[in-house]
Amino acid sequence: MLKEITKILGDEAENLLQHKCIVSKENLHLPNNNFIDEILSQSDRPIPVLRNLQTIYNHGRLANTGYLSILPVDQGVEHSAGASFAPNPIYFDPENIVKLAINGGCNAVVSTLGVLGSVARKYAHKIPFIVKLNHNELLTYPESYDQILFADVDQAFNMGAVGIGATIFFGSEKSDKQIQEISKVFKHAHQLGLVTVLWAYLRNPAFKTKEADYHLSADLTGQANHLGVTIEADIIKQKQPINNGGYLAVNFGRTDKKIYSELTTNHPIDLTRYQVINCYMGRVGLINSGGASTGENDLQEIVKTAVINKRAGGMGLISGRKVFQKNMDEGVRLLNIIQNIYLCQEITIA
Repeated sequence: MLKEITKILGDEAENLLQHKCIVSKENLHLPNNNFIDEILSQSDRPIPVLRNLQTIYNHGRLANTGYLSILPVDQGVEHSAGASFAPNPIYFDPENIVKLAINGGCNAVVSTLGVLGSVARKYAHKIPFIVKLNHNELLTYPESYDQILFADVDQAFNMGAVGIGATIFFGSEKSDKQIQEISKVFKHAHQLGLVTVLWAYLRNPAFKTKEADYHLSADLTGQANHLGVTIEADIIKQKQPINNGGYLAVNFGRTDKKIYSELTTNHPIDLTRYQVINCYMGRVGLINSGGASTGENDLQEIVKTAVINKRAGGMGLISGRKVFQKNMDEGVRLLNIIQNIYLCQEITIA
């Protein structure tokens, strides 16, 4: 297993597989098969939330490892159905989305109210459902870049889902509204025993400068994570950082020079560890997104992302377009390769 992963990583293998983080792993609460007993049972989360979290952890090829492999398909709204599914039109049919997650050995499948609701009676008892409640609606012109609710918690509960998901665009013009709105949504979800997953994304044109796009900066995404765990997200979904120093480049907010000298380096595993640090040192799991499909390099990119996440102390990967924009067999293969990284005992926490 390690030999195959090393071959896929190519020239980057040694740098990614041998790196030692500047912040010791001894400071972290790491994923393991007793994560709920050791960490989450100490929190104020209702017992049914813990039960549903355990249901997710116990499902699929990564069952009983503490790691997560999740298929998210909300792109039909977020990126338009045509743009998302034209490369592989079978996924206009929601049943194929759920089949891909099942055949691929995922812990759970995430999608819209309409997608999951259309096949709930056939599949909600076969794989954990997580209903994404809000979306960036793209048919309004000009685009407003806001997240609006398409569904509510009760609808997710009634279809037999184990959890709900939501996005907040931190830093956006509408972020205050979104934070307050989703905080109330998460509170109600926990009251009903549902798991809460937050897409803690950044959105502000000022974060993209002539030098770099700091929407993927470790210090800014780290703070988005910290805001997300503040409203008691059970799992944080975040894009993996590719740079740092967003606060310094945009010249706003408050930061500390030690973030850039004692808590991070320029190494991608250190940058991602800073995201984990901001999830209460791993008390709340960090799953990184797989990103858009780029074609021939998808396999190498997805393996690299998973290795970085695992070695940084993250809890797993949530990959959509790189998977469902392939044929079913290839999508299953990619999901299994991701899972193999988390199953591989030779790939350790940095």
